[in-house]
Amino acid sequence: MGVENVADLPPLDPAVVLIGTAKGGNVGPPSGLVDIGVSEAAYLFRVALPGIRKNECRVKCDIQRDGKVHIEGIMTGVGLLRNSSTVYHSRVQQLCPPGEFSISFRLPGPVDPRLFSPYFRHDGILEVVVMKGRAPLP
Repeated sequence: MGVENVADLPPLDPAVVLIGTAKGGNVGPPSGLVDIGVSEAAYLFRVALPGIRKNECRVKCDIQRDGKVHIEGIMTGVGLLRNSSTVYHSRVQQLCPPGEFSISFRLPGPVDPRLFSPYFRHDGILEVVVMKGRAPLP
């Protein structure tokens, strides 16, 4: 798909469902914002998960054949911030509060859930490429 054809595509407005602390984190960087990109063979989606560290994350991403994506996990950090050997007690907390969260949305079409590559970036963005699948036969 060439760059000139991208302007002809209708914009995607996925329905995103936030549950738990992802819904309550309304101050600071928002959790659960989703970007979806489309190519001829795959979808790319990025989900904002600020406050989650790559080496401490307990995030599960489930992708179904019909394109439904469900991400769940636990935001850690009960008011303590660590920097090497020093522990700081949080006096101001504007990131998503600690606790369980759930984010669900649907990709524009069917996928092959066996063929996906997740990457948790250092900036708190979960980036996933999943290959398109064939539409189910009626």
